[in-house]
Amino acid sequence: MAAAQTLNPTQIHLLEMFSFCKDAEALQDLKAVLADYYAKKVQEEADALWDDGVLGADAIEQIGKEHWRTPYSKV
Repeated sequence: MAAAQTLNPTQIHLLEMFSFCKDAEALQDLKAVLADYYAKKVQEEADALWDDGVLGADAIEQIGKEHWRTPYSKV
């Protein structure tokens, strides 16, 4: 049996916010806000990596050529 886990303050706050979502439209709006927030954070981190010289055009080109799919065995 899995041990009980304690929710962190962010998780608790989100659960409290979800109580205000009374319909599908409100849920979609909240999802969009969260997606925009995390997209902004990813962009900020990518910009910082670019500014620090860790990420450049060559690295982005290489990432585009990577094979990220999970290999599945045929049964």
